[in-house]
Amino acid sequence: MPPTKPSKTQKPVEKVATTATKKPPMETDELRQGIRRFFRETFYESKTVAKRPVGGFKWGVYAFYDYDGEPIYVGQTKERLSGRVSRHLTNQRTDAVAMSVLDPFEVADIEVWPLPQFEGVGSKHPKFKTAKAHLDALEHMIFTRLRKQSRFGVILNEKDPPAPTVKTTEPKSFRGTILTDQIRELRGHPDSRLARRALTVSKLAQVISERELKGLGLRRVLLAQSSRMRWLAEQRFLALGGEAGVEVGAEDEDSMDTED
Repeated sequence: MPPTKPSKTQKPVEKVATTATKKPPMETDELRQGIRRFFRETFYESKTVAKRPVGGFKWGVYAFYDYDGEPIYVGQTKERLSGRVSRHLTNQRTDAVAMSVLDPFEVADIEVWPLPQFEGVGSKHPKFKTAKAHLDALEHMIFTRLRKQSRFGVILNEKDPPAPTVKTTEPKSFRGTILTDQIRELRGHPDSRLARRALTVSKLAQVISERELKGLGLRRVLLAQSSRMRWLAEQRFLALGGEAGVEVGAEDEDSMDTED
């Protein structure tokens, strides 16, 4: 018996990704693409330094900002900005991500402060200790300034940067988004962000409960994440009307009940 031909009005069956696909989920793929786009941007540091891609600088400090422009994390690198930040946001083996200190999908903007004067300095270079001291001092400066600017007075770093041993000045920075308009709309809804923050708080609390902690850094992050979640929940509640929008009725009243 010949196979039945599909009706002209029958909708074609949509193709579904197979379990063998090697492509990551859309949000993960967009995160990686956004990071690559950011580091391909060119940056002109000074008249003595040629314009180059942001990711091409080796030494520098970086900071992450959330959807509200709130600074959430500060770090440093001496191995190339693009490599360090990319691994930080996409590799689950990094401490901050693995222990739920930082949720990569909360990051909307990245800002970097390159130190091009130390580009040729490696671990065996005679100026390595001097370069590292300036890098540490710059991280401390950026961390301190952004923490003061935060409405919560805290950055989601487990540790505070060491006190500077040399004087330094803040160099020119470059800041940009890693989100497309589509991803910002998809992930930027306050209810979606609340759900993610609640999950992050839960995971972090579990990590703390299962580990023998040497310091209070993770507990401080837990407090900060909880404060950030509460603030967002309060803003959402007030934006929708606050107490005036709360229903009136008996708490155990069942709307499905009917009279006999």
